[in-house]
Amino acid sequence: MRRAFFLILAVFGMATATFGQAASSDSQTLHALLSEVRALRQDLQSSLARVQSAQILLSRLQIQEAVVTRASENLDDARSKLADVQVVQKSERAELRHYEELSSEADPRQRQNLQDNINSAQSDLEASTLVEQQRQAAETEAQQQLQTEQSKLNTLGNQLDELVKNMDDHAEQSRVPR
Repeated sequence: MRRAFFLILAVFGMATATFGQAASSDSQTLHALLSEVRALRQDLQSSLARVQSAQILLSRLQIQEAVVTRASENLDDARSKLADVQVVQKSERAELRHYEELSSEADPRQRQNLQDNINSAQSDLEASTLVEQQRQAAETEAQQQLQTEQSKLNTLGNQLDELVKNMDDHAEQSRVPR
C-alpha cells in the first residue's frame, strides 16, 4: 500500500512538474514573441519616419529644381538683353563712324548738319553704354543667384543621397538574423 501511495504520489508529482514546465516554457515564448513584436514595431516606426523625411526632402528638391530653372531662365534673359544692347551699340558706333567720315569730306554747310548727327549718335552711344552697364550688372546678379540656387539644390541632393544610404544601411542591418 505504501508502494501504491508512493507510486500515485510520484505520478501526480511528475504531472504537476510537467505542467509547471509547460507554463514556464509558454511564458518564455510569449515574452520572446512580445519582445519581437515590440522590436518590429520600433523598426516600423523608424522606417516610417525615414520615409516621411525622404518625401519631405523630395518635395523640397522638386521646389528647388523649379527655383533653379527660373534662375537659369532669368540668367538667359539677362544675357539676351545684354546681347541686344551690344548689337545696338555696334550699330551706333558704325553710324557714328559713318557720320565722322562724311563730316571730314563734306562742305561747311553739310558739316553743321553732320555734326548734329554726330552729337546725336554720341549721345545715343553714351545712353546705350549706361544701359549696357546696367544689363551687365543684372547678368552678374542673375548668375550669382543661379549659383546660389544651384548650390542649395546640390545640398538637397546630397542630403537625399545620405538619407538613401542610411536607409540602405538600416535595411542591411535588419536582414542580419538576431
